[in-house]
Amino acid sequence: MTVQPIRLFGDPVLRTPADPVVDFDAELRKLIADLTDTMREQNGAGLAAPQIGVGLRVFTFHVDDVLGHLVNPVLEFPDAEEQDGPEGCLSIPGLYFDTKRRQNVIAKGFTGHGDPLQIVGTGMMARCVQHETDHLDGVLFVDRLDPAGRKEAMKAIRQAEWYDPAAPPTVKLSPHGAGSPFGLGR
Repeated sequence: MTVQPIRLFGDPVLRTPADPVVDFDAELRKLIADLTDTMREQNGAGLAAPQIGVGLRVFTFHVDDVLGHLVNPVLEFPDAEEQDGPEGCLSIPGLYFDTKRRQNVIAKGFTGHGDPLQIVGTGMMARCVQHETDHLDGVLFVDRLDPAGRKEAMKAIRQAEWYDPAAPPTVKLSPHGAGSPFGLGR
């Protein structure tokens, strides 16, 4: 087991879009194993490579007893149905805020061996896939909150025991606004 430290809110790697994976090699498979071990150790539903300081487009998930990973994900939404519910993040530990997401998602990408993979998710799986793909784009779930929700989240983050004022937090609006493939129509 190779559990890695998780990067916390304020770390610039969490705001940097990840690079596509081009080499489907043993190093990638070790990264996937490290992500899986770290996610499971922290009892997380998902974990993206930037959260352990690696700027590659890969994440792992463990939702509804389904354990897996996806490399270079591309999301499609079969409908406009939304869900709204509590969401948290291992990089923002202990804090949860109601966050709108799409109810249904089709995620296409690859396995660690480069084989095509498709995940059709609804509910919690759809939320997880969208959350982790956001990480790969340098977006955190607090970016998806409405202005009042973001203000509440930032206040809670500044009061959290893990918060480091030397790593000033930034919140940016999600680049996936209404009308985009990720749009949630705030």
